[in-house]
Amino acid sequence: MSFLIVLAALCFLMLVAYRGYSVILFAPVAALGAVLLTDPSLVAPMFTGLFMEKMVGFLKLYFPVFLLGAVFGKVIELSGFSKSIVQATIRVVGAQRAMLSIVLVCALLTYGGVSLFVVVFAVYPFAAELFRQSNIPKRLIPGTIALGAFTFTMDALPGTPQIQNIIPTTFFGTDTWAAPVLGTLGGVFILLAGLTYLDWRRRVAARNGEGYGDIASLVNEPAAFAGGKLANPLVAILPLLVVGVANKLLTLGIHAHYGNSTSFVPAVIGTPAPVVQEVSKVAAIWAVEGALLAGIACVLLFAWTPVKASFADGSKSAISGALLAGMNTASEYGFGAVIAALPGFLVVANALGSIPNPLVNEAVTVTALAGITGSASGGMSIALAAMAETFITNANAAGIPMEVLHRVAAMASGGMDTLPHNGAVITLLAVTGLTHRQAYKDIFAVTCIKTLAVFVVIGLFYAFGWT
Repeated sequence: MSFLIVLAALCFLMLVAYRGYSVILFAPVAALGAVLLTDPSLVAPMFTGLFMEKMVGFLKLYFPVFLLGAVFGKVIELSGFSKSIVQATIRVVGAQRAMLSIVLVCALLTYGGVSLFVVVFAVYPFAAELFRQSNIPKRLIPGTIALGAFTFTMDALPGTPQIQNIIPTTFFGTDTWAAPVLGTLGGVFILLAGLTYLDWRRRVAARNGEGYGDIASLVNEPAAFAGGKLANPLVAILPLLVVGVANKLLTLGIHAHYGNSTSFVPAVIGTPAPVVQEVSKVAAIWAVEGALLAGIACVLLFAWTPVKASFADGSKSAISGALLAGMNTASEYGFGAVIAALPGFLVVANALGSIPNPLVNEAVTVTALAGITGSASGGMSIALAAMAETFITNANAAGIPMEVLHRVAAMASGGMDTLPHNGAVITLLAVTGLTHRQAYKDIFAVTCIKTLAVFVVIGLFYAFGWT
């Protein structure tokens, strides 16, 4: 019964998200409904002590990233830099390769360490302009961005600095470059299969006479560039490079300057307790925030006049978008925390542990828990915290290196996590102004390709012994 309650809560939330209802409203309804059916006396304590605690904690850490990412995307749009880059891209790769261009830009930013959420805000103006000029349906933009940002550069390619590739290091004693051959081959498989699928979708739309769409009826369309001559493409791409480079430099510099922790006294009157900040837990966030500020400053430096003309209204829409995206994702985070605390979740975890093959067991467990919680990092953290010792014991008995366990866990976390209630999916659709009905099908197809890639990697390991 407890398992059915968890399953019902998950299905309910996926259904309302797919039908376009606000997850901000229905995530607590789904979570607390499950608590009510499990133990009615815990509804209020779990709402205040777990759901709200996790939701607010997420916003405390990540809302500035959402806000600065939205503003960065908006000034890129208002400056005309997006249009300049798009025109240069069309000249270099051709209008028919618009999808490849967006995937590569997303991949470059993600592999450079830029947060997935920031990539969505930063790349959307480019994607909208490029798809419009190439007359490719707007509804294919989310699937294209998802392929570039949420898949192979997130957790497959060795060395990626995304959190999904970092979490396994603490459980298996590995580093982010674990299993480089398997990771690279898995990444190539995802890229080629994903591009093949998206190009097929583009060709079907073209045969049916479907273009970008009616601008007047579309939502969240980037504003038309109101300035004069477009910037040189090399100048236009500079803010993106600044974000990537600054993120890397600040990541190194923050650790060097602050060490593992820092503290300060929050008042000059009285004797308040010092505030201690564990820098290791927030250094990556500080680095992204600083990098985005540098990117915004770079845009303003080279395009102050066109940005200034529309910045007041543009910044208001950017802030509204950041609030919506941040609250959507935070509500999902709270939902996942509540579901993970219910007895039915333990039933799921125990059932998954009965799969005999160590790598298949790990892959299915991680991707299933990521799907239930709607979070790649959250699902993997729960799975590894509960079962890492079992995975390690079984792997040692079967002669499987820890590096392979690392790569399989990382890649599996980015599989079924992108179900309709996933925070990144909801953010992506909100930023692009599309609904689940319009665009989720392609995101899900990319997710299936990503999930399949995990088992391709497992097969390659058993067939050739590659790591």
